[in-house]
Amino acid sequence: MASESSIIETPIVDTLSQAEQWLSNNSELLIQYGVNIFSALAILFIGNMIVKAVAGSVAKVLQKKNMDKAVVEFIHALVRYTLFVIVLIAALGRIGVQTASVVAVIGAAGLAIGLALQGSLSNFAAGVLIVAFRPFKSGDYVEIGGVAGAVESIQIFQTILTTPDNKMVVVPNGAVIGSPITNYSRHDTRRIDHVIGVSYSADLQKTKEVITKILESDERILKEPGIQVGVLALADSSVNFVVRPWVKTSDYWNVYFDSLQAIKEGLDKEGIEIPFPQMDVHMNKVD
Repeated sequence: MASESSIIETPIVDTLSQAEQWLSNNSELLIQYGVNIFSALAILFIGNMIVKAVAGSVAKVLQKKNMDKAVVEFIHALVRYTLFVIVLIAALGRIGVQTASVVAVIGAAGLAIGLALQGSLSNFAAGVLIVAFRPFKSGDYVEIGGVAGAVESIQIFQTILTTPDNKMVVVPNGAVIGSPITNYSRHDTRRIDHVIGVSYSADLQKTKEVITKILESDERILKEPGIQVGVLALADSSVNFVVRPWVKTSDYWNVYFDSLQAIKEGLDKEGIEIPFPQMDVHMNKVD
C-alpha cells in the first residue's frame, strides 16, 4: 500500500513543482498583465465617469444658451456614445490590443452592421437632419404621418410624441423626415374654421350679423386680421356659412368649443333654425 501511495503522490508533486517553476519564470509577465488589466478597468471606470461629466457639461452649456430641449438631448446622447467608444479603444490598447487593428475591425464591423441595419442608419441620419433644420421643437404640437401629439424628445433613432390622451408614440426619425410634418404650434396665431348650416327660409343677412356679433363679443378672438363670415355652399338641406375667426394658438381649442356653443345658442335665441338632414317623400295614389 505504501508503494502505491508513493506512486500516486509522485505525479502530483511533479505537477506542483512544474507549476511553481513556471510561476517563478513568468512572474514578471504575470505582474505586467495584471497591471495592464487593472489599468484597463481603471480606464473604463474613470473614463466612463469623465464621459458622463463631459456630456453633462455640454448639455448644461446648451441649456444655458436656451437651446431646444429635444436638440440638447440629441447632442448629449451623441457626445456620450462617441466619447465612450474612444475610452473603450484606449482600454483595449492598454491590455495590448493594437488600436489600429481595433479601429479596422470596428470599421469592418460597422460596414457589415450598416448594411444589415440600413433602416437604423437612415433613422440616425434623419435625426441629424431634424436637429439641423428644426421643423419642430420640444413641446410643439405636431402631426407626423397621421400621428398627432406634443414633441417630448428627439433621440438618435426616434422621435417621442405624447398624444392629448397621454399616450407615448415612438416615431422613427426616417418616417418623420419622409412624411409631411404639420406643426400646429409654430406660429403664435391660428384660424378656427367652422361650417354652420341654417335653414333655406332664414334671413341670410341677419344670420351673418348675429354670428359676427357673437364672435366680436369674445375678447379672445383677435381683431386682426378680422372675422370672416360668408355663405359657403347651398347644400341639400341647409345654407352653409363659413365662420373663420383668428385666435392665439394657446386659446385655439377653448375658443373653438365655446364659439360653437355660443353660435348655436345665439341662433336659437334669434329664431334662426339650424336644420338637420331631411328628405321629402311624395306619394301619388294610382287608381
